[in-house]
Amino acid sequence: MLVSMLAIEARNSFFLASSLQLPASIRVSRTTNVLLHFHFSSLRQMNFALKFATLEISRRAIRLAKKKGRFLTGLISVVFTTSLLIVAGCDGSASVEEPNEMVLRHVLYTRIKGLDPGNMRDVYSVIVGSQIFESLYQYHFLKRPYELVPLLAEDMPQISEDLLTYTIRIKKGVYFQDDRCFTGGKGRELKAEDFVFSLKRVADIKYLSQNWSIFDNKIVGLDEFREYTKNCSSAEDVDYSRQVEGLTAPDDYTLVIKLKKPPQDGQAHWPQLCTALADISTAPVAKEAVDYYGKDIISHPVGTGPFKLNVWRRGSYIELVRNPAFRGELYPSEGEDGDAEAGYLDDAGKPIPFADRVLWTIINERQPAWLLFLQGKVDATVIPKDSFDEVMTGTGELTPEMKQRNIRLKTFRDPSTYWVGFNMADDVLSRNKPLRRAISYAIDREKFIELFFNNRHLVAHGLIPPVMPSYNPGIKEKGYTRYDPEKAKELLKEAEKIHGGTLPRLKIAMPGTDTWYRQFGQFLKRNLDTVGLEVEMQYMDRPTYQERVNTKSAQMFSSGTSASIPDAQDFLSMFYSKYQTPGRNKFNYSNPDFDRLYEKAQVLPDSGERRRLYQRMELIALEDCPAALLNHRVAYVLHHDWYKNYKQHAFAYGLSKYRRIDMAKRTAYKN
Repeated sequence: MLVSMLAIEARNSFFLASSLQLPASIRVSRTTNVLLHFHFSSLRQMNFALKFATLEISRRAIRLAKKKGRFLTGLISVVFTTSLLIVAGCDGSASVEEPNEMVLRHVLYTRIKGLDPGNMRDVYSVIVGSQIFESLYQYHFLKRPYELVPLLAEDMPQISEDLLTYTIRIKKGVYFQDDRCFTGGKGRELKAEDFVFSLKRVADIKYLSQNWSIFDNKIVGLDEFREYTKNCSSAEDVDYSRQVEGLTAPDDYTLVIKLKKPPQDGQAHWPQLCTALADISTAPVAKEAVDYYGKDIISHPVGTGPFKLNVWRRGSYIELVRNPAFRGELYPSEGEDGDAEAGYLDDAGKPIPFADRVLWTIINERQPAWLLFLQGKVDATVIPKDSFDEVMTGTGELTPEMKQRNIRLKTFRDPSTYWVGFNMADDVLSRNKPLRRAISYAIDREKFIELFFNNRHLVAHGLIPPVMPSYNPGIKEKGYTRYDPEKAKELLKEAEKIHGGTLPRLKIAMPGTDTWYRQFGQFLKRNLDTVGLEVEMQYMDRPTYQERVNTKSAQMFSSGTSASIPDAQDFLSMFYSKYQTPGRNKFNYSNPDFDRLYEKAQVLPDSGERRRLYQRMELIALEDCPAALLNHRVAYVLHHDWYKNYKQHAFAYGLSKYRRIDMAKRTAYKN
């Protein structure tokens, strides 16, 4: 079996080298010799041989590039990435796949910092963490419009007549996964007190959670608990047994949440509570795990979900395996019109999860991920910009080659907005609105979308995406994000007067070091150079980037967000002054008029009045220009036809439990 595995890797290495058009001397070098001339008795020997073989390709590619006087960044990155994939695949459980084992195979385009739900906000961490952790509620997988349903809760909450007290019954028979943090290594049953502990933890100022903004000024006594933690000398001194009136567990299976009294009679103070309780930040974390692992809890997730962490090789891959302690769940038996015809109800009523393992390979470059997808080693992928013509015809359909491979296309408008943000705590940017406006006018968004997204995305004329009910259809006419380099030049003259002389070089933090981000950075730099602004692009991995932004150390930064709920609150809360870093307001923006409207909207149910307030807040922020908005994403996702139950969902991430692999089709494709 080992020899056959090596033959496959030899073939793939040769294919890679050929596809990169390396010289024949490299393509037929030691890779073939090593793989074909030795028989191996162990995975360790095989791993050593593959390391030697694939790194030989890398070394020779680098020598060739230097010899020709140019550094082929993309080429070398592809070679190194593939080397990493081969080595990782032969040196651990992430590759040794049993014949009947069902494995979901995905790609992450960046490293993640940690898997601690109380402090997770970036989409990549949430994607992985949502397979391990669960919240009280979740969005129904199939129904549209989106509907909240119980997950760890027994049913929807009982709400008092004054709308201030929520009583939630917790499901019995839910267990944390087995882990050495528990007595005897056996996971214990979930209790209501676990939710109390976890929410207090988010409030703890020593924890520095990015998610505090969700609960700020809403639950009776929780803000006071946060103030108490400020006076504790260390995190270890915080007493989590300290009572919070609005968070109690009268018994093991009952959670009671009391909201602060509304400022106006007849209004609920927090009508969005249930949507907040579907957020991963509210997932229960066992106190035993926090006490046992301390700060290293970010690398040791202990949840109640269908999967648990098995292997995490930072920068290489993350592997989850089925959680034997999972209580079990059934695939939905109802959905929206058309779901039955689309095959989304074929598994109705069956126990989930279907998969035995979930594997994310971390690949910074899009092209190697695309090659793996075509080889059948990844189940689904986005379309790389340089491969778009290979995939799509001029009429917006899949090419005959893609159809012949039985590849499927899913498209949908994502509730997202992306931008170049301005740190309003920065001395240069904060007091110079003409400078910020000039930067915004200097960016050619339509060209950006053409070059980097094959004209698939939409220009962001405002904060709120078009798919949201509160979207302002007239926002484009305001012209806040128009491309006007001449206007930018005029504003820069005014900006220099405000600054008192020549403007300094500005710095833009980029959350990636791969080819895509470098090309994006070059595009921004060219746009700003054209109007006379000198900028320095700073490329870094995502954990470093997050640290810079969360400590107000990034002057400007490329970022974006997708809504976690079917409401524009996620986009507007980013500009509320009380949520400045490390909270959601990474811009460190402050405007009293905005804050006043935000606080008023918080106590309103979903209504025309609330949506109108959202639009007024949006205009205030756009006028102040704390960001140069760029685009709204339109997702084009490809998946193999063996990847079943792949229905797009805008707000849910814990979807691996629903996915299923048609093993026969996958095998036939690879052969």
